[in-house]
Amino acid sequence: MNRRAFVQFAAAMLALPGCALAAPFAFAQPRGKAFRAVYLSVSPRAAVNHLIDALERGLRDQGYIVGRDVAVDFRSADGDIGRYPAIVREVVLSKPDVIVTGPNETTARVRDATQSIPIVMAIGTDVVGAGLVRSLAKPGGNITGLTWDVGAGVIAKRLELLKEIAPSTARVAVLWEPPYKDQYQKATDDAALLLGLSTLWVEFSGDLARDFAEMLRWRADALLVHPAGRQFQRRAELNALAAKHGLPTSHAVSEFVETGGLMSYGPNLAAQFRAAARHIAKILKGAKPGDLPVEQPSKIDLVINLKTAGTLGLELPQSILLRADRVIE
Repeated sequence: MNRRAFVQFAAAMLALPGCALAAPFAFAQPRGKAFRAVYLSVSPRAAVNHLIDALERGLRDQGYIVGRDVAVDFRSADGDIGRYPAIVREVVLSKPDVIVTGPNETTARVRDATQSIPIVMAIGTDVVGAGLVRSLAKPGGNITGLTWDVGAGVIAKRLELLKEIAPSTARVAVLWEPPYKDQYQKATDDAALLLGLSTLWVEFSGDLARDFAEMLRWRADALLVHPAGRQFQRRAELNALAAKHGLPTSHAVSEFVETGGLMSYGPNLAAQFRAAARHIAKILKGAKPGDLPVEQPSKIDLVINLKTAGTLGLELPQSILLRADRVIE
């Protein structure tokens, strides 16, 4: 087939209703104009590279060629929350097509800086109560995306699994980071009471040695971590200290287990960012963020670190290993 005949054939195929060949060309922008999405984070790039990769994979799932149809920029405060507002202002002034955010604190600062640029959050929590959206079904305003909310039952399950893996656990330190204590405390303490556990809430100070000293003075024998941005970027250091002091740890996200934590039970963080691309694609094709329902996680993963269990002298029940979605050896 010569070139002219091929072009005529391709044009005819693209004109067919529902033809799969048409999908990659179904963008709203004029040919040659790339959209721009900016992912804003407090954490340095090394801590979130896998999330950027997941976001780009999600965009490819939607038929976008990253670098041609859409550019994904990353802006970071490199771990310094004090720098974040200035970075937000710079990004807003650059007028991207979409801004991608992580937890509530970062989303709220972007919302305060712009009511016109679409914002897609990947891991919001209690987003209605936090005032980020009007409702999950009809967010209104310029914010949509995904929540991290999976109910009090999942928080209770993290403690239950910790107790099952480390049966001698009686005193659990709970490491938290503002502004999330109000969202997690009742569910955590209610579950602890049912399991016969005492809890000590320790606010992450930025000085992990000091935080662990407080836990040890209280004679904690396990640690439950409610994660947020500053802890996330220091997860390897946090887990090293827990192992040094013989504290089994229970986490909400598997990234902590990959860096030495004992176990996690919660939604898959990378999957959240990959799914956020669906919202981005709809917005780039003309949808209003306020009309796109906020999604909740559909799957909860149990991840176990066998090496850490061995270091702590724990023999994991076979029932736990059989239930695990992933075992790190």
